Amino acid sequence: MFIHNLNPVILSLGPLQIRYYGLVFAFGFLLAHLVLLKAAEKKKIKNFDKEAAYDLTLYVILGTILGARLIFELVYNLPEFLSNPLHFFLLWKGGLSFHGGIIGASLAAYYFLKKRRIQFYPVADVLVIPLALMLGFGRIANFLNGELWGTVTSVSWAVKFPLAEGFRHPSQLYEAAKNFFIFGVLLYVKDLKLKKGTLFWSFVGLYGALRFLVTFYREAEYYFFGIGIGQWLSLLMVPIAGFMLYKIHK
Repeated sequence: MFIHNLNPVILSLGPLQIRYYGLVFAFGFLLAHLVLLKAAEKKKIKNFDKEAAYDLTLYVILGTILGARLIFELVYNLPEFLSNPLHFFLLWKGGLSFHGGIIGASLAAYYFLKKRRIQFYPVADVLVIPLALMLGFGRIANFLNGELWGTVTSVSWAVKFPLAEGFRHPSQLYEAAKNFFIFGVLLYVKDLKLKKGTLFWSFVGLYGALRFLVTFYREAEYYFFGIGIGQWLSLLMVPIAGFMLYKIHK
């Protein structure tokens, strides 16, 4: 068993703190931007150039943060949000939803690309690969933060987190492994002759199914019929992805 006493702060400069989670978040957007620039250089996507790559990165960043924050407030923090809507802007207090982030990023990207007459799926297929990779590192950062811990257990690799009672499953590391697995699958099949949108919806389906399973080992704050809200949202991703993959390959 492991006693968690890890410091989530890399560097402190007075009141300013640089944390692993924030660094992963920033590097994730940087990696996505570099991937978009490479796609623009190769000119494999019609009408997609470097200018579009720079503008799309901004749209994706804004869409991700706004969507992640909005769904968190509406789903996980509704009473406080209704009593104080300005709580939405208190980003330094934490509270981001993956499901909201991917919805927000997808809608923002779709709007921008449609306006520029660029196809959505070729760009989305490019972005989900670095997304899966950085989600893996993001969960490791959650572990370093000592947050989003798992359920109580007595397994030999259980972890005692500072703010949790008893020893817990390191569910953050389970989720990290799940995301790295998805990254490996997408990386393996990306050079196959796949129809546009296959990688994007495969990511959605794989993420939804695997997170639904892994989250049984994660302590949820809100339950609905005995299952965490995040699990329900993940489970919903599976039939949606299945239907869209069927539609693409019909």
